[in-house]
Amino acid sequence: MAGHIQDRWYKTEPGPTGKPVRVKTDRHGSGLRYRARYVSPDGAEKSKSFPDGKKRLAEEWLSRIEADMSRGDYLDPDAGRVTFESYTAEWMGSQATDLATRAAVEMRLRRHAVPHIGHRSLASITPTHLRQWLRALEDVGLSAAYRRVIYAHVSTVFTAAVDDRLIRVNPCGARSVKAPRREPRKVKPWTAERVMALRAALPERYQAIVDPAAGCGLRQGEVFGLALEDLDFADGVLHVVRQVKLLRNALVFAPPKGGKEREVPLADSVAEGLRRHLLSCPAKEITLPWKTPDGQPVTANLVFCAPGGNPLRRTRFNDRVWRPALDAAGIEATRGNGTHALRHFYASVLLDAGENIKALSEYLGHHDPGFTLRTYTHLMPDSSTRSRAAVDSVYAQFERPTRPQDGPQRK
Repeated sequence: MAGHIQDRWYKTEPGPTGKPVRVKTDRHGSGLRYRARYVSPDGAEKSKSFPDGKKRLAEEWLSRIEADMSRGDYLDPDAGRVTFESYTAEWMGSQATDLATRAAVEMRLRRHAVPHIGHRSLASITPTHLRQWLRALEDVGLSAAYRRVIYAHVSTVFTAAVDDRLIRVNPCGARSVKAPRREPRKVKPWTAERVMALRAALPERYQAIVDPAAGCGLRQGEVFGLALEDLDFADGVLHVVRQVKLLRNALVFAPPKGGKEREVPLADSVAEGLRRHLLSCPAKEITLPWKTPDGQPVTANLVFCAPGGNPLRRTRFNDRVWRPALDAAGIEATRGNGTHALRHFYASVLLDAGENIKALSEYLGHHDPGFTLRTYTHLMPDSSTRSRAAVDSVYAQFERPTRPQDGPQRK
């Protein structure tokens, strides 16, 4: 056995004849009688107390401890006592993702998980607690997509706790705990008329922002980070190598989303719009830290800047420039009508022109063509007409046999 059972109510002493006898201790009749003790693999003594009449339970508990240690499956019974909030803070401190991602994950956990289960110890959190938590998130009106993201963060925390040998299983893995289901939502791209109406409604110095977004599929931060040196007018190529990000209220240069630099075809019409813009608003030399507010300074000649020559800040641009332009163009300022709508427009134009998913995925900077397909498959043109034409074109190369006349023929 991994340890021994101490009886706190009796002790053994030498009797009058020299033989050991059991005598009552000062604690006889009070408190928990049996104390199961063992030495853990790290050399620390561990124990658990049991009431009178439960010696068999103490022995079974020690037997399980011994079996776990022999299999290399031992967990410190006290390890799971750390609260979800405390462990989450420790886990966040060990993450190596970029600062913006860490800030977003920390915010979601702090706002939507810690208030519900943060006070509970890891070992005490059950599937019931998680089901109640998920229902509470739904009741406050969070979208299924956002709840799904939060749930994934919480599950990752529990998985890390399992890896750290604090708990044995991830309660999110229980069959009765269901991740929020994705809401079926199809992208509805803007029409060309709406894109041009929005472009005309923007202040003159910002009108050309529409061109690399709707004509090259750039994200907002990538448009803000577009530099003169990224434009290859001769070969018709736009290089996407950086974006402007807002981290802790500070602007920084950072790689494109997912760290994926890419090259995008630069259409003549987009190139002409950018040339005209640069004639009236020359590129500005801007220096910002790289990736983090205390990162290495990096300089780029930005194509788009604020009137004072400062880099564009997304919150200020959206509030003071984009939303007023939406109103002026008669477009409702809803979630689907942000600058990302121009990116969807670009995808719809390419698909309608017959571009393949793999190429579109590369141009958009997606991590996986499958994601591009799932997002835009409903925009792909109907292939039935092309299929019929393709078969007809093959058959047209051969002369069809003449259909024989009915009945016997006389010579």
